[in-house]
Amino acid sequence: MRLRILTSAILLTGGLCLAQNSIQTIAPLDTPSGPTKEPVRPLSFDLNSIDKTADPCTDFYQYSCGNWVKNNPIPSDQSRWTRFNELAEHNNYLLYQELKTAAEAPKTPLQKKYGDYFAACMNEDHANQLGAKPLQPVLKTIETLSDKKQLAALDVELQNHFGESAFFAVGVTQDQKDSTRQILATGQGGLTLPDREYYLAQDERSRKLLDQYVDHVTRMFVLLGDTRDQAVIEAHSVLTIETALAQGSMARVDLRDPAKRYHIMTLTQVQDLSPNFNWQQLLTGLHLPVPTLNVASPTYVQAVNQVIATEDLPAIKSYLRWHALHTAAPLLSQPFVDENFAFFQSTLNGQKEQTSRWKRCTRMTDMALGEAVGQDWVRQNFPPDAKANMEKLVAALERALAEDIRQLDWMGDATKVEARKKLDAFRQKIGYPENWRDYSALQVKRDDLLGNAERNTVFEENRNHAKLGKPVDEKEWSMTPPTVNAYYNPGMNDINFPAGILQPPFYDNAADPAVNFGGIGVVIGHEMTHGFDDQGSKYDPQGNVRQWWTDADRKNFDTRTDCEATEYSGFKVAEGQNLNGRLTLGENTADNGGIRVAFRALQETIAENPSALAGYANGEKDGYTPAQRFFISFGQVWCSNQTPQSARVLAKTDPHSTGEWRTKGTVQNFEEFGKAFGCKVGQPMMPANACRVW
Repeated sequence: MRLRILTSAILLTGGLCLAQNSIQTIAPLDTPSGPTKEPVRPLSFDLNSIDKTADPCTDFYQYSCGNWVKNNPIPSDQSRWTRFNELAEHNNYLLYQELKTAAEAPKTPLQKKYGDYFAACMNEDHANQLGAKPLQPVLKTIETLSDKKQLAALDVELQNHFGESAFFAVGVTQDQKDSTRQILATGQGGLTLPDREYYLAQDERSRKLLDQYVDHVTRMFVLLGDTRDQAVIEAHSVLTIETALAQGSMARVDLRDPAKRYHIMTLTQVQDLSPNFNWQQLLTGLHLPVPTLNVASPTYVQAVNQVIATEDLPAIKSYLRWHALHTAAPLLSQPFVDENFAFFQSTLNGQKEQTSRWKRCTRMTDMALGEAVGQDWVRQNFPPDAKANMEKLVAALERALAEDIRQLDWMGDATKVEARKKLDAFRQKIGYPENWRDYSALQVKRDDLLGNAERNTVFEENRNHAKLGKPVDEKEWSMTPPTVNAYYNPGMNDINFPAGILQPPFYDNAADPAVNFGGIGVVIGHEMTHGFDDQGSKYDPQGNVRQWWTDADRKNFDTRTDCEATEYSGFKVAEGQNLNGRLTLGENTADNGGIRVAFRALQETIAENPSALAGYANGEKDGYTPAQRFFISFGQVWCSNQTPQSARVLAKTDPHSTGEWRTKGTVQNFEEFGKAFGCKVGQPMMPANACRVW
């Protein structure tokens, strides 16, 4: 099972050192067919997506995205379809072409490594011939457990050889009280369903889903060769143990708070929390003999201890077998793949068909060897001028945010000085890492799909554990170059933009500034504002959790974030399901602040550089003013379709609001939107009492 090490830190990288194995041309892949054509590349500003029958002041999401929503139904192999998905599909296609070439005719040792990884994944016939055989070494290891006192030793064996964890995983993370240090931490996990609430909720839909889950676990055990009667017993044991762990797990809203997930304990104190598990044996076996560690979720540690005390050995072994089976299922033969899809993608998320194998293998290879694959990907798809232009945009947004802070009427001068220090200390990473990761220690076999995944997990765990006591690497990334995403890391106080997102619809060299500021500009502003959201604001310029606010200013801030939390909790995403305004508060704050900062940067750019209006006639282009184009560009980034099932899952687990409410919630809190479209106070997109933090 993959347990979480709860942390805000990013894992560190090493240098590049290629193995000097020989290179040879390999026969073409004998695999399922790949894509028949290149996916259409998204547009930055799509006039055809606009629904002009809608009133932008009543429903701006419908206005900016209505025709896109109508003309882009959810593909049968997806549970939601967004502009992010559009670009990701395009990037994945380009990545697939690179991986296929590397699998058939590698030119470097690194290409052979990731080409073999991809080829092993694509060999569906081989996976079907093997059935569950690749999983047998893990299952045999679990079967050796003859006494619950051996659980720590078993955990060591599983983690060192298969990348699995029995009940506890430990990892190295940045110390949130001293960002120059790297310390050991343990988190919580052990659940198969997406969140603890799935086990604890008592409504009819939740109870039915639990019954379906037990049926799924039963069928999976039968596929493994167990009798149905035995599989039923095992499935109920799994549910009993996972429910107990869910009861001891922290809620997602609490996990967002750094103070609630920081508990430095001595080894003796941790042992006292869970006397039925030998922590010294675990840490020694993992070569991590430390006197203290951060126990992010003490109640989870206690819950595991109670499970070990009360559940019999066969039940615990059934639980361990299940997690090994569940982790491996997508990499086994077709019956396992199909059953895993039937519950987790179809029942849980409403997806109609399995995603094509070439897509799954492309993503899997990118996740495993992202900085190997990414080196060649950026050479072909991220020209130097794109990085240079992005740096200019970031500088413009930083100036705008500095001015926004200066003009705030609810923040005192002393806190403003500290906020400006934090902004000035921002670091930025654009496109790809300066130092590529060294994969020479990772063994990849062309005929061992599950083994490759296990060795990759062990490789990453070893790489992480080796950081203990070493300086923090400020240049490391936590996303691969082709990723369509961006992030802010509070412990590093840096903003990060992979090459994958620096393309239409977010950024286009040929587009006018209004469109780019509405797209990637808002993304930049969003990530910057994360440094000042309800949790990021608790970190100082050096990435340490420290109170740098005056008490009065913090109270004003909390009042304003309370307004947003209440507002977004009223937004409905599916029948009987609203957003959780507390879970999404950080992202909503970043959305609301990001659009203001980006709009200010656009205005300043236009004022300083008249060429920014090139292509406009009488103040308009395509019938829209620069302000209107900015907001439409922003709205079209969030065009999406989603199954009701997926909406419910994400409302419980995702700290981001849905595309519709990221659009409407943001513009209805920004008076400049109402001015741009001539809205009247009291209309839905221009309420009389809007929320504002930044």
